[in-house]
Amino acid sequence: MPGTHLLLIEDDDAVAAALQRVLTNSGHRVARAATGGEGLGLLGPETGVVILDLGLPDMDGIEVCRRVRRAEPEVGIMIVSARDRELDVVGGLDAGADDYLMKPFRLAELMARVRAQLRRVSSAPAGQAGRIEAGAVAIDLDARRAWTDDTEIILRPKEFALLALLAANAGRVVTRDRIMAEVWDTTWLGSTKTLDTHILSLRQKLGVQAITTLRGVGYRFEA
Repeated sequence: MPGTHLLLIEDDDAVAAALQRVLTNSGHRVARAATGGEGLGLLGPETGVVILDLGLPDMDGIEVCRRVRRAEPEVGIMIVSARDRELDVVGGLDAGADDYLMKPFRLAELMARVRAQLRRVSSAPAGQAGRIEAGAVAIDLDARRAWTDDTEIILRPKEFALLALLAANAGRVVTRDRIMAEVWDTTWLGSTKTLDTHILSLRQKLGVQAITTLRGVGYRFEA
């Protein structure tokens, strides 16, 4: 099970030093790597969250993300990058990242997201007991698996949590604020582009009619 260590993979010495100082002063144990290869070498079962820059000198951060996810399936991965194109965000999430924070960012937001990831990984093995069935979708909360029409759906960690919340409230609107609070464990009121990207991905996997958008309010799972 992942521990509470943080692994920072960032090649910019000034940025890394500032982040290390803030994270350490907040009580976290932080290991820093300047390259993807070095970061993969420092990764282990004690790692709770990986904070990953994409512009690394030896390999693309997306590839590092994939390797981290394969090596430690339960670890939290937060990409922190100046790349702001939707393709980059989607690529990072598809590679296994749980969150994507664009540079420049506020340190308070970074810290809130790190705390959310640590809470998620600390509770991941126990999970929630039970099963959810909504329309053609069945969800095993203990096993963290989901099926539609008896075909298993491959979901990233945040996609699973989002689908479970929406399906548990099938037919009812779930507000964006509630989703951010329960899935991302944050009251951050800024951009929710990460949420929009996850909704798009779920629609691609479930069918476009599965989730209805209520503009300015939230989403409704159609059972």
